[in-house]
Amino acid sequence: MPIDPARTQYYRRARFTTRLPTHYLYARSHFWLLQVEPGLWRVGLTHFATRMLGDFVECEFQIPEGDSVKIGQTIGWVEGFKAVADIFCVAEGDFAGFNTELNKKPELVDKDAYDRGWLFMVRGTPDKTCVDCAGYVALLDQAVDRILSQTGEGHGESQSGEEEPPNEGDGGPWEKKGKC
Repeated sequence: MPIDPARTQYYRRARFTTRLPTHYLYARSHFWLLQVEPGLWRVGLTHFATRMLGDFVECEFQIPEGDSVKIGQTIGWVEGFKAVADIFCVAEGDFAGFNTELNKKPELVDKDAYDRGWLFMVRGTPDKTCVDCAGYVALLDQAVDRILSQTGEGHGESQSGEEEPPNEGDGGPWEKKGKC
């Protein structure tokens, strides 16, 4: 999907940069949600999450399509070069399947995280604690500052806006467990 500048916020703090679709919802656990039709939500990892995992290797879902899911329920796992993490459901409803394209092209999670690199779908309702783009920027600021304080680099200055897309930066250890 081509990047629509009118629906994109560019973000940079310290050495981490990304672009964020402004019409998505975001979970505290660094998943994004996009409503593809009324009540059907596509879910993927944010760029922050993919940087913390390292190069995406594979994922597996441990729940059959059509089964009921709850917010916070472990429904599978994801493996990256740096870490293995559980996949938590960030919506309540019915599991509507996973992205089978990742079986042949796992690099989509890294290269096209907000479009073709999605992980799974849920027919239902997202967690009420999910936030819009502005709320996620505040969460990113906190996460990056926490990493910087652990590495002794101090606090970064948030820079977000509609300017030119920034270059991709380095990340730190991803806190793999959490709920929306």
